[in-house]
Amino acid sequence: MDNPDDLWVFGYGSLMWRPGFPYLERRHAHLFGYHRSLCIFSHVHRGTPDNPGLVLGLDRGGRCHGVAFRVAAHEIEATVHYLREREQATAVYLERRLPVRVGADETVSALAYVADRKHPQYAGRLSFDEVLRLVRQGQGVSGANPDYVRSTHEHLLGMGIVDPLLERITASLS
Repeated sequence: MDNPDDLWVFGYGSLMWRPGFPYLERRHAHLFGYHRSLCIFSHVHRGTPDNPGLVLGLDRGGRCHGVAFRVAAHEIEATVHYLREREQATAVYLERRLPVRVGADETVSALAYVADRKHPQYAGRLSFDEVLRLVRQGQGVSGANPDYVRSTHEHLLGMGIVDPLLERITASLS
């Protein structure tokens, strides 16, 4: 039985397969009102300030199939600290509590990081061709941007999640 003091965390990208924190339960989840998008300029991990790449963010509109993790009450403080260090390095994401559907009829309030549309690294209004150009050129301390996109696409497929945009970009990179 769930402890009402536990914390749910919603993951939509690498958090799904590399959470980096202990959890009690992991469930497929749907977030309505946001979608997974390559909408964040990356100046460090997958690009540089002169040649930015793109990384994922949750942007307004649509829906997102991801994963919800239930974190034990006694692990919340350490988990939130870890997530803030991981997700908030440049403050491009806003920390929110959002309703997430887990299972057929259960909704939980989950911690999620959504793209800040007012942040200078927000890149949500780019054409497909511009997204593709930035992904192709991106190279940062964590590796090549095309590898990030391909890996994300493969991980999602392995979890039974089809993301049409990542599928199209991955096909265009070949």
